[in-house]
Amino acid sequence: MARRTSARRTPNGRTSTAALAPGASLLRHLPLLAVLVFLIGTTACQETDPAPAPDDVADLVLVGGKVATVDPALGEVEAVAVRGNRIAAVGTDAEIRAMIGDDTEVVELDGRLVIPGFIEGHGHFMGLGEARLTLDLMETTSWEQVVAMVEEAAAEAAPGEWITGRGWHQERWDPAPENTFDGVPTHHAMSAVSPDNPVLLTHASGHGSFANAAALDESGITADTPDPSGGVIVRDAEGEPTGFLRQAAQNLARSAHSRFQEGMTPEEREERALRQVELAGEEALLHGITSFHDAGSNFATIERFRRLADEGALPVRLYVAVSGESLSSMREGLAEHRVVNHGGHFLTVRAVKGRADGALGTHGAWLLEPYADMPDTEGLPQTDPEDLQAQAQVAFDNDYQFNTHAIGDRGNRETLNIYETVLSANGRVVPDHRWRIEHAQHLDPDDIPRFAELGVIASMQAIHGTSDAPWIEPRLGEERARTGAYVWRSLIDSGATICNGTDVPVEPISPIASYYSSVSRMTRDGERFFPEQAMSRAEALESYTINCAFAGFHEDDLGTLTPGKLADLVVLDRDILTVEEADIPNTQVDLTIVDGEVRFRR
Repeated sequence: MARRTSARRTPNGRTSTAALAPGASLLRHLPLLAVLVFLIGTTACQETDPAPAPDDVADLVLVGGKVATVDPALGEVEAVAVRGNRIAAVGTDAEIRAMIGDDTEVVELDGRLVIPGFIEGHGHFMGLGEARLTLDLMETTSWEQVVAMVEEAAAEAAPGEWITGRGWHQERWDPAPENTFDGVPTHHAMSAVSPDNPVLLTHASGHGSFANAAALDESGITADTPDPSGGVIVRDAEGEPTGFLRQAAQNLARSAHSRFQEGMTPEEREERALRQVELAGEEALLHGITSFHDAGSNFATIERFRRLADEGALPVRLYVAVSGESLSSMREGLAEHRVVNHGGHFLTVRAVKGRADGALGTHGAWLLEPYADMPDTEGLPQTDPEDLQAQAQVAFDNDYQFNTHAIGDRGNRETLNIYETVLSANGRVVPDHRWRIEHAQHLDPDDIPRFAELGVIASMQAIHGTSDAPWIEPRLGEERARTGAYVWRSLIDSGATICNGTDVPVEPISPIASYYSSVSRMTRDGERFFPEQAMSRAEALESYTINCAFAGFHEDDLGTLTPGKLADLVVLDRDILTVEEADIPNTQVDLTIVDGEVRFRR
């Protein structure tokens, strides 16, 4: 509980009682009664800090630090006050301390940095929760490690129980395994340690999976199984499946896994889903995420989100794109599921997610020219352009934003063409539509200016640039990599808006890691990946705050610490705008405040 004293404060904030000294010299000359009258009068006349009026009292203040408001009209200040769930005021330390009342919660910053809450611009919320419930393969650096983790899980699993995981990447394995096909070994070592348990391990990108023999059997995948449209069942020299399923081929195994999960009771499935929400929320708050752009959930999941929002049980704000629904289902259900600022601004559903291609890491990104390291392919388009345009039209007809996954230069060009076609009216593009391209990782130089010209937002994940850098040139060649790969500076200079993120669970959710990638372009090997494409520190902070607020139509309520906006703030233990660049990755989130409430405290 805050307490106030009646002593006068000097300009430097110290308490002074020197004003009493002159009166003290008169005491020996006055009778006792006169002394009492004098003391009463003197005390009444002394200069004091008046108690703030009720309308001026804050519920929460953060004082004694640096506040980066990200509002150009306000700049950097010393303190911030919160009343209810809104920013009440920002200003000098003295101005905000004047708003402290008896019940005000006071956070002494001691020089720390306050910024608007980070907005995860592209992630998979339920996928993040699921990743916490399965094998986490993000840090594995060898095939042997992956096999060992499966062996340990199989020792504890019941016969027939599926073992799932995510996060492996063949480019991180050192040394690389022998006898590989498409960069990945065959399933035999994994099948030997888990003969009674189907295993399905998803690639870090999400665009490929590895299945053991039991999972292949459950999926009905044999040497005679044809490749599905948009996918490849990778085979060895004898034509037998290796276990690696690229792109749409994963769906065969995922369907088999879904059949296994159908054996759970509805109560068990709901309990697991709620646990995913809880775990995802914990992970987000731990990293200073106050809003999360969910890059694709079906109607059933959206209905669960809506129930949780009604109960006030969503841990962070969600901006959800619809995916996993057929065209006919969307025609019937989009209007019903569209909500904006539902549950006290905790749930908005007003986007549709499309998919143009796959990922560069699995040779699935759709390119204009063949891969440099696999010249027999230009990638794997995931949706026929005519079908993608039909999805875009349904989104437009229902007043939904359309967000398309496009990574390769051909995928991005096709998507921009579709946007221009659907959005054109009376010879010009419909204004302020804010349609997005998710990832926009590799662009032909001719298409870079089209983002700003068409008003298309580049929803990019800076951490992908430094994570993928070691194998970008082998995939694309030096010239294509230099002129079109992760070209943040070129896009910003052309006038485009970049919304940052991590694509979690593809990458760790840390905005600090992605911020560092944005400004340094530093790879794990200590090399800078075309550093001329880096963002400034201010631009990187904007890309994680106001730009993503704009990308979700929330700039009036989120993204800056402007009085009147929702009170979503983060306290960092050091100033990422000024510390030595090499020190940025060491930054810790000390407090995460959502809706005026401290939801994480380190």
